[in-house]
Amino acid sequence: MRAIVLGMAALALTGCATGKKLDAAADVHALLLSIRDNDQAAFDAHVDRAALKREIQAKLVAEGAKDQRFGGLAAALAPSLAELAGETLVQPQVFRLVAERYGYTPQTKIPGPVAISGALKPLPDGRVCATREKDGPCLLTFTKVEGTWKLTGFEGGLSELRI
Repeated sequence: MRAIVLGMAALALTGCATGKKLDAAADVHALLLSIRDNDQAAFDAHVDRAALKREIQAKLVAEGAKDQRFGGLAAALAPSLAELAGETLVQPQVFRLVAERYGYTPQTKIPGPVAISGALKPLPDGRVCATREKDGPCLLTFTKVEGTWKLTGFEGGLSELRI
């Protein structure tokens, strides 16, 4: 009896993770379409610009801190640079290059949410991330904000975000 109860509990938890991944996959699909179609309004609806700016700022400070001569200067300039980078780099055409790393070119048919859910990994804090391989590292992180899964994190290097 104990094994049956444990098995049912494990199945229920798996179902929750699968449901979360499928829910997120619909918004990831919409984001991919907005990137492919260069649809600024749809892109903005699926991106948390403030969260990405904070992440870019932290990466700029970390890069600047590597060289002790410029660490303080980098920390002082990071907010302004992050603001500029956030406006310049958080655009559909920039993330098209990131999507191409996943194999999504403008000619590629974007898979549906069920297929996309297979590339999503639930994180312990409630977010999900997109991986290139089944158990690979996260590249893009999504957080549910006001009912929509939005891009909130980019795990790649700043050099991967190019205009």
